[in-house]
Amino acid sequence: MKRKISGALFVSIVAGSTIALSPYPASAQIGGIVHDPRNYAQNILTAARTLEQINNQIRMLQNQTVSLLNEAKNLAALPTSTLAELESQVDRTRGLLGEAERIAFDVKDIEAAFEGRYKSSALAAPNAALVAKAEARWMDSVAAFEDAMKVQAAIVGNLGGTRASISALVTASQSASGALQAAQAGNQLLALQSQQLGDLAAALAAQGRAQALEAARSAAIEAEARERFRRFRGKN
Repeated sequence: MKRKISGALFVSIVAGSTIALSPYPASAQIGGIVHDPRNYAQNILTAARTLEQINNQIRMLQNQTVSLLNEAKNLAALPTSTLAELESQVDRTRGLLGEAERIAFDVKDIEAAFEGRYKSSALAAPNAALVAKAEARWMDSVAAFEDAMKVQAAIVGNLGGTRASISALVTASQSASGALQAAQAGNQLLALQSQQLGDLAAALAAQGRAQALEAARSAAIEAEARERFRRFRGKN
């Protein structure tokens, strides 16, 4: 009898120890509801993993949004454009060069004018014709200097528009929100620089034309003086 009691007590102690050492307590029924701690813990773990996945997706969407915004800024066009003003300034300068009086910037016109008024072949004309040609050469020089001054005046007039364009483009470049806007501002500044170089070339061309015609007139005067002297000696 004592052995049976001792065996039952041992079984009870082992069973109790097993329950105490188990990681999850056994299911319990409370108020008619069965509570399984192992299932509850698994559900909590699953919910935590799901929440982490959702947070990862939210962060990924945020990164994609930032990337799209950056791309939109880089692709945004520059709202400032000085192209129309630059083209207008270039057209004004070209128009003045095209209005050159007497001897224009044309190879055929230059050849015809020099053949008739500046070269030695023109010295064979009668005295009255020599006087007319000398007057024509003087008018060529005066017109050339007048044209040069007109071009220079137009270039000086362009400086106001150039200053305004530079100010607008520098401001736009400093406030550019993306790569495209910065590049477009830089391109317009380069176009403005090209326009200024074009004005400088036009001024040099007009001034060079005037100086060349004056030098040609001086040479023609010298040649004509020799011809007149030769004719004078021939009569005496």
